[in-house]
Amino acid sequence: MPELRTARWTRRHLDLLAEAATTTAPVITPEAAPRILPDHDLWDLWPIQDEDGSTSVVGGQELWLALSAPAAGHPEERHDQARIRLLARRDGEWKDLGNAFADGVALGSREWSGSAVRRPDGTVSVYYTAAGRRGEARPTYRQSVIEARAALIADAGRISLRPDAEHREVLRSDGRMYLLTEEGDGAPGLPAEEADGAPGRIRAFRDPGWFRDPADGRDHLLVAASTAWEDGFTGAIALAEPRAGTWSLLPPLLVAEGINHELERPHVIVHDSRYHLFFSTQRHTFHPADRAPTGLYGFAAPSLTGPYEPLNGSGLVIQNSARRPDQAYAWLVLPDLQVVSFANYRSAQGADLRSAGAAQARAGFGGTIAPMLKLTIDAMTTSVIPGG
Repeated sequence: MPELRTARWTRRHLDLLAEAATTTAPVITPEAAPRILPDHDLWDLWPIQDEDGSTSVVGGQELWLALSAPAAGHPEERHDQARIRLLARRDGEWKDLGNAFADGVALGSREWSGSAVRRPDGTVSVYYTAAGRRGEARPTYRQSVIEARAALIADAGRISLRPDAEHREVLRSDGRMYLLTEEGDGAPGLPAEEADGAPGRIRAFRDPGWFRDPADGRDHLLVAASTAWEDGFTGAIALAEPRAGTWSLLPPLLVAEGINHELERPHVIVHDSRYHLFFSTQRHTFHPADRAPTGLYGFAAPSLTGPYEPLNGSGLVIQNSARRPDQAYAWLVLPDLQVVSFANYRSAQGADLRSAGAAQARAGFGGTIAPMLKLTIDAMTTSVIPGG
């Protein structure tokens, strides 16, 4: 593997950022994003991939996973009840296939985002984030990467994952290159257990994104991580590779150089022989808050290990309209350049419904799959078009 050269996303890049039609998603109307599950919120969607990166198809149906929680109370509380749900998609229509895992088998108290790959033997490796600890009295924020290797069952039109899959921790933050999300070994500088917090205000080691490098055929995991920065922490994208039957952490592909502390859902696709590294982040996780918009950001490089340069000069690939700054989130770019996301808050004039009362926030929350978009990429320039 070529030497890894960590890229730095800096204020210099953000100074080049400007709202433009080519990087702005259209406004989502409620009619354009109907609820897939009337009684459950859905968010953070990802496909089950075949080993060539394409979306896996069984019986003419694409297979997807997403996070879900009962649609009750304040939408921000959904993170404390999150489960991974199996979905099927045919001709643009979505079908619910129920929880991916049986009750009580996941290794955290909640199941957070990840990725999945279907193996030639018919099993599916689901890489997900275990948040907290199984059986804890109240949610804490320890995060680690879990692999559940489950057989895929297609019986009489019913598709499911076998409930007896083994769930095992395969990767966690090391306390050296990446900050721990729980109490460490007492070494200076290691943060204490994060018993309190909320998404957007905690150190990260989550959202494992599986990627097979076509240059050498080796699997990798990308992870949303945190590194130390002055008095706090900064967002980073970690890379892990298999060594001697286990996953080994490498230096980060990208650090946010103190400008943002949460680079979520990192993933890579190869297009026109270049590696495109994408991630999502929210306006309130910038330093200072609202320095840049909630959006999908991206970098490109000649190899998986870099050197990465920001797309469009600033890194911005898709932002929400200024009229609806929080309307969508958790974008994921597929190899064919279709882009999926979920409908978030329909807030106007920049109002932040995360801190609104439960009834107001619930009324403005989408909680379902957003309309697909499509990217075009020309060297280091991208454009977004609706109707992917």
